[in-house]
Formats: sequence, structure tokens, C-alpha cells
Amino acid sequence: MSIGALAIIAAIPIILALVLMVGMRWPATRAMPLAWLVTALAGVFVWQLPVGYIAALSIQGVITAIGILIIVFGAILILYTLRDSGGMETIQCGMQNISPDMRVQAIIIGYLFAAFIEGAAGFGTPAALAAPLLLALGFPAMAAAVICLVFNSFPVTFGAVGTPIVLGLTPLKDLVAKAAAAGGANVNFTDLASFNALIGQWASLIHVVMAFILPIFMLGFITRFFGPKRSWKTGFRAWKFCVFAAVAFSVPYLFFAWVLGPELPSLIGGLVGLGVVVWGAKQGFCLPKDEVFTFGPQSKWDPEWTGSVSAAEDCKFTAHMSQFRAWLPYVLIGIILVITRIPALGLKGFLAHQAISFKAILGFPTVNASIAYLYLPGTIPFMLVAILTIAIHGMNGAKVKAAWTDSIAKMKNPAIALFFAVALVSIFRGSGIGDTTLNPNAYPSMPLAMAHAVAAIVGLGWPMFASFVGGLGAFITGSNTVSDLLFSEFQWGVATTLHLPREIIVAVQAVGGAMGNMICIHNIVAACAVVGLSGREGDIMRKTFWPFLLYGLVTGIMALIFCFVLFPGTF
Repeated sequence: MSIGALAIIAAIPIILALVLMVGMRWPATRAMPLAWLVTALAGVFVWQLPVGYIAALSIQGVITAIGILIIVFGAILILYTLRDSGGMETIQCGMQNISPDMRVQAIIIGYLFAAFIEGAAGFGTPAALAAPLLLALGFPAMAAAVICLVFNSFPVTFGAVGTPIVLGLTPLKDLVAKAAAAGGANVNFTDLASFNALIGQWASLIHVVMAFILPIFMLGFITRFFGPKRSWKTGFRAWKFCVFAAVAFSVPYLFFAWVLGPELPSLIGGLVGLGVVVWGAKQGFCLPKDEVFTFGPQSKWDPEWTGSVSAAEDCKFTAHMSQFRAWLPYVLIGIILVITRIPALGLKGFLAHQAISFKAILGFPTVNASIAYLYLPGTIPFMLVAILTIAIHGMNGAKVKAAWTDSIAKMKNPAIALFFAVALVSIFRGSGIGDTTLNPNAYPSMPLAMAHAVAAIVGLGWPMFASFVGGLGAFITGSNTVSDLLFSEFQWGVATTLHLPREIIVAVQAVGGAMGNMICIHNIVAACAVVGLSGREGDIMRKTFWPFLLYGLVTGIMALIFCFVLFPGTF
């Protein structure tokens, strides 16, 4: 069978998931099992892989998904623990008292606070947390949702302590090892860990450009479509404060990406940036000099801006403890992550080697999986800090029970979706095994088949389009991590075929998966639910599409520049 035909068949599960989730509005819990089934059938009847091998790959995917779910659970547990301890309302109270200018509030809460939450927790929690806070501060529901969805982009590649890179790029392990062994002038990595570090470095450079552009654009966008004067200029007048915030975030963001790896840039960048900008705002530094911007009286708002939850004009949060105690769990998370991620301190190696391994699943020696249960941030630091917070915040038994019970209950739908999505990914990348007893036609893997076909069509213009593939993956699956699991081998294959720098193209994939959060169905549904706009998801997506397109165009231009500078002979 030709490469083109194989590529079309390999694309069917992705197209099916897109049609079901977007066109027919199926939840991922229904769409992903069906997409997995179609992938499995393609593996058996087209690639002619043994049924037992398909089953083994699916089990491998489930085991990988368990590792991701441990992180998800830990992230949700931290959030609910702070909710029930009163810590989160205390943090919200502190946020409310910084500045009455809603442009400033949008940057501090939607940009920096959400970036920190993304770095610590990820998995859609920033929009679900920050949007209700903006609503409570008097923002129109639609404006709050759009702000939080769009700003939940540049931190996402490094969200949940680097999960999209650390776990999302695991399909590249063997390919990276082979490339490193083969060597060459353009091979700057020795193993997957060093390759991941490169991806984090290049991704941070691409993201940081938008970290400056996006806040200015979004303030203008919001004042144009939701402000009393309907003017871009009203938002643009706060450009100095946007630049101040971008610098405060980007300096630690870049430093940690280039020095310590992909786990901490967003967490530390958001935390440091938040502290610096809150202090600066209180001192009046770089604040807009025109009148204090608000959205005006609600009686003059367009009815489509609001939903079933009214924006509050005089809502006041209550501080249940000091700001130090409220923030201490997040500070501990940052400290523990630094201690456990620096190799020289000795803990990283010890924790990483504490793993449950599954060798030769169902008797197939090439199908292996493991869960590094102590190195996963879901256990250390998330669950550990959640337990410590019981004493730090003086929680009683009922509150602790509520936090853990709600966290466990929230795992059902993510578990179903992830089990099948990651099992699909496992079949995708395992379909190209070199053993002819398993792969009698010696077909390339499903992602590589698509890569060869796409490379033939697009050619050297691929860097301009690569981020939109990552965005499509996040749009379909609801996760930057799963987008990387799904398409990282595809991007590697296109880069290899076209002789493009693989670290640049894979970094663009990681960036694309992050920008896809703006239009991700899951995130939009969650954000709409918490601000009372359920059923209005299409209206939100029509607004977030434009910053998504801007992000992709800027990313594509930068990718072309990086490829040209590093490999001028390619062009």
C-alpha cells in the first residue's frame, strides 16, 4: 500500500475524533474510545499487526495514562485543599485589593496568577480558577472567560511542572537514542532528557515573544469588544504595564528553562512575576495614566456578555488567614520541585529510580512501561504538600474529607478520556515496529506515514504550519501533553524527512499544543461552566480563534527564522 493511502488511513481516527467532538459535540469520554477502536482496527487489518500486540500496546498506553492521572489528581487535590481550607479565598481577597483598574486586574489575574497556577497544577485549572475571580471583580462573564482562555497559552508547555514535555515527548525516546548514537554535526543531544531540555529552551524563546505581544493585544481586544468606548486604544494605553509584567515573568521563565529544564519555568516565572508586578502596581509603577478603566454599569452591557452567573459589582472576599499562610503551600511546591529536580542534590536520581516496571507486556519484549511513582509531581510535591497543608491551614477532618472526596470524584471523566487517548497514541507509535513477524509489510508507523505524506505536500514551508498541528492535537484531546504524545513522532518524522532541525520542529509542536488551549473544547466548556455561559461555547471560540491564529502565525515566522539561522543550507 502506498504511503499516501497509509497516511489517509492513519488520519482517520484523528478526523473522527475531530468530527465527533466538534461537529457532533461528543464528550471526550465517548469520542476517544471510538477513535481508539478505529486505530486498533487499522492496526489489525491494514498494518496487519497481531491482535495480541495491539492489546499489549493499549495496556502500555493505559499504564502511561495512569502516570498522567496521578499528576492530574495531585493538581486537583491541591486546588480543592486550598478551596476548603480558606486559603484560596484568602488569595482572592489579596488579589482584589491591588488596583481598581480592570486592565491591571486582567494582567495580574489572567496573565500572572493563571501562569503560576498553570505551572503548579495545569490541566485546565487556571481558566477554571481565574475566570470566576475576574467575574467576582466585576468583569463580564464572556470577557473573563476569553481573557483566561487566551492567557492560558504560553505557560502551558511547562504546565504541571513540565508534564507536556517530560511525559508528552516519551514516544521519541528510541528515536532520540538512535539519532544520538548516529551522531552528526547537528545532533546536540545525548538522550531524551537532554533533548527535552533543548525543547524547553527553544519553546521558551518562541513563547516569550508572545508573552510580550499577547497581553497588549488582549487588552486592546477586550476594550474593543467589551469596553464602554469600544476602542482598541483604551487597552493599548496600558502597554507599559503589559511590558513590565512580561519582563517580570519572562526573566525567571527563560532562566529556569535554559538552566534547570522544563519543569519550573511557568511555576517560578508566574510566582516571581506575580510578586514583582503586585508590588509594582501598589507603588503605581507603569500604571496607565488615563482614567481608571472599568466595563461600566451592567445595565449598559450587551446581554450576550453575561450568563446565568451575574458579575459582581461589590463582591468582597474574606481573608481567613494571612497571605503568607495562604501562599505557603505553593511556595513549598516550588521549593520541593527545585530540590528534587537538581541532579547535584541527589534526590532526583533516587526518586526517579523508584518505579513500578512492566516488562514485555503480554509477552512482547518491545512493549514496556513504568510508573516512577515518587518522581511524578502528583505524589511529590502535590500530595505531600496537600497533606502538609492540613496542619499549615488548620483544617478539620470534614474539610479534608471534602477536598479528597471531590478530587477523587473529578477523576472519572479525565481517566476514561486519557486511558483511550493514550492507548491510541501507543498504537500509533508502536505500529511501525521493525520486527517483520509483527509488521509483515514493514510499514512505517502511523505518525511517520502521515509525516512522509505531509512532507511531500508542504515541503520546506513546514515550520510555518507545525504549530497548528500541535494546536489541533490540544483542540481534539484537551491536553498539551496528549497532543505531544500524539504528534511528537509525526513532527520528528517530518523534520527528519525534510532535513529540518528536529529540536526546533518538536519545540514548535510543544508550543502549538499550548496555544491550542485557547480553542480547546474541554477548557472552553470548563470556563463557560464556571462563569455561567454553558451552551455559549461557540461564541467563546469565535473570539479565541483570532488570538490563536495570531499565536500560530508568530510561532511559524519564528520557526522559519530559527531554521534559517541554524541551517541556512536547508533553504
